[in-house]
Amino acid sequence: MLTLDALREYGANVAEGLGRCMNNEAFYLRMIGIAVKDNKVAALDAAVRKGDFKDAFELAHGLKGMYANLSLTPLSVPLSEITELLRAGTDTDYSALMNEIILQKQKLDELAA
Repeated sequence: MLTLDALREYGANVAEGLGRCMNNEAFYLRMIGIAVKDNKVAALDAAVRKGDFKDAFELAHGLKGMYANLSLTPLSVPLSEITELLRAGTDTDYSALMNEIILQKQKLDELAA
């Protein structure tokens, strides 16, 4: 079940996220619920695997913004890193970053189940 305590244990900066949601706990949790239903992490992974770095950048940038605004640090940190690498067109192995993003998204999904 998605609770503020569970989000804190996950590594979210709950105080910051609540502040962005006018300290309305129900609204904050509803926004996180919407983020959990978003399947763009899978689309990002597919774009990276295909080498479509333009599409991957757009997806990563959007995801970074969504998770950062909700202060979901375990997702926003690796998404920020991959976004900047993709923005620069860096030719690198993105698998470690993608694995971390997928793992953290799975953990968030489990909290919300």
